[in-house]
Amino acid sequence: PARCYRQIKNKPYPKSRYCRGVPDPKIRIYDVGMKKKGVDEFPFCVHLVSWEKENVSSEALEAARIACNKYMAKFAGKDAFHLRVRVHPFHVLRINKMLSCAGADRLQTGMRGAFGKPQGTCARVDIGQVLLSVRCKDSNSHHAQEALRRAKFKFPGRQKIIVSRKWGFTKYNRADYLKWKSENRIMPDGVNAKRKFVFIMCSFLDAMDLWQIVNLGELF
Repeated sequence: PARCYRQIKNKPYPKSRYCRGVPDPKIRIYDVGMKKKGVDEFPFCVHLVSWEKENVSSEALEAARIACNKYMAKFAGKDAFHLRVRVHPFHVLRINKMLSCAGADRLQTGMRGAFGKPQGTCARVDIGQVLLSVRCKDSNSHHAQEALRRAKFKFPGRQKIIVSRKWGFTKYNRADYLKWKSENRIMPDGVNAKRKFVFIMCSFLDAMDLWQIVNLGELF
């Protein structure tokens, strides 16, 4: 069972030319819903944050994705949200298979040569690391929080649902985003946004003007 692999013990052990024959992770889709909707469409964002340092199996990630997607599609509508799984299961788990048939004691060697065969994959998760993120309209904010609450039951350990202060999946606060948008100082970039920077020839400015620009943010 997965509880045997919960604790992060050893170094990361990814799939490589030395670690072959790794089964595919159960989770294959990391972006669900309207992933091509622009940055202005979905201002609200909520995260499911891990409060535990542990391994999370690919099966748990897939189960959480399905639970969250199903609830949002039913109550908010399948074109009213964008769900993103923020961790990837790159760490390979091994199992030292024991025989349980009759006469097994003659065939198997117990803990001699106990380096196991690849069994599955998991994500190594830290405290404060985001597991799932949902962006949607403000009118569906309570649905998004309930969907993540249901997804929590698919994970081991503790998680917290944290409503983001940022605009969607961007790194900008909502107030700043709206202010810069009205001043045409930000441009959409898919599900993200980019600042427009003003470059000034320093030769025309004296030191005091430059200090004011950098520290008081007059132009930025």
